[in-house]
Amino acid sequence: MADSQIVAIGGRRADAEIRRINDFVLGLTGKERPRVCFVPTAAAEDADFLVYLYAQFGGRADTCHVSFFPWPPEDLRELVLSQDVLLVPGGNTANMLAVWRVHGVDRMMREAWARGVILTGVSAGMICWFECGVTDSFGPLAALRDGLGFLPGSACPHYDGEKDRRPTYQGLVRGGFPAGYAADDGAALHFVDTDLAACVASRPMARGYRLCAESDTIAETPLSVRLLS
Repeated sequence: MADSQIVAIGGRRADAEIRRINDFVLGLTGKERPRVCFVPTAAAEDADFLVYLYAQFGGRADTCHVSFFPWPPEDLRELVLSQDVLLVPGGNTANMLAVWRVHGVDRMMREAWARGVILTGVSAGMICWFECGVTDSFGPLAALRDGLGFLPGSACPHYDGEKDRRPTYQGLVRGGFPAGYAADDGAALHFVDTDLAACVASRPMARGYRLCAESDTIAETPLSVRLLS
C-alpha cells in the first residue's frame, strides 16, 4: 500500500518558485509522467487560471481538471481515484468545501489519499486538509473550523505574505484554536500519513512553523527547511 501524502503549500509569489515546489510534488510520485488533476473549485473554476495551470504542468504531466458547473462529471469518483496528484489552487475555502460536500468529493478525496494519491495545493489547498485554518473566505481573516480533518490541528498560509496572518493565527491559537502549522509563501509542508516528514522552500527566506499555546503565550518554533533548487 502506498503512503498517504499531503504537500501543503503556504503561497506562491513567482512562477519559477511555485514550479520548484510542483517539481518536488511530481517527484514524490516516482513516475516520469504522472497524472495530475486540478480541482479549482475555490477559484470559481476561473478559465484564465486553468490555462495557467495547464501551462505550468505542460510536458511534465498528463493533466485534466474537475468542474462542478453546471454539474460534475458522471465518472467523478473514478476520475479522482485514477490520479497520481490532486492539486487544489487557492480561493474561497469555505465555498469550495460546501460544493465538495454536496457532491461527496470530501469522501472521494479521503479515499484517494488512503490509496496513495498525493494531495497538494496552495492557500485554500493548504488549509482544507486540516481540521481548522485561518481563512479570508468570509471577508476579514477568521477561523475556519470545518476543514476535512485528514491532518489534525490547524494551519495558516501566507504567513509572511499578508501582514495580518501571523497575529490572527497567534491570537486564535492563544484563544483555544488547535495547535498547528504555518507556512510562508514559497514554503511547503510534506506530510506522510499524518506526520510532518519535511518542510521545503523555493526561496531562501521562506519558512514553516509549528505553533502551540503555552499558558498565555504562543510557542512558535521554526521548522528545519530544505531549500529546493
